Amino acid sequence: MEQPKLSHLDHLVLTVANIDTTIRFYCDVLGMNHAPFQVADGTTRHALSYGSQKINLHQAGAEFDPKAKSPTAGSADLCFLSETPLVHWQAHFLATGTQVEEGPVQRSGATGPILSLYLRDPDGNLIEVSTAT
Repeated sequence: MEQPKLSHLDHLVLTVANIDTTIRFYCDVLGMNHAPFQVADGTTRHALSYGSQKINLHQAGAEFDPKAKSPTAGSADLCFLSETPLVHWQAHFLATGTQVEEGPVQRSGATGPILSLYLRDPDGNLIEVSTAT
């Protein structure tokens, strides 16, 4: 029997200190969309969507079960790919008052070389915005 294989990532979960602050950052700075959704018990949860992916948000201290063993705000390191040249991202970050910590720098992505800028979200998660080179 052939070993089962995964096809792609559907979503990931970020534990955050403040959902509203996180939504504003990811929408205003990274161009994602706020995507609230209802679950079976009728409550509304919050997610961010971009392309065909989404990031579900959990409020620190009030995470939904099942959850990570040690959910912690600010513990993620995420790399997002973009087709927009980094010079445009740099201008956008400057206009939004978003500090770039490093870059542009050459890195290795999942499918080959990338050029990256590094910044932090409101919880201190490391965010990498990259283009394929």
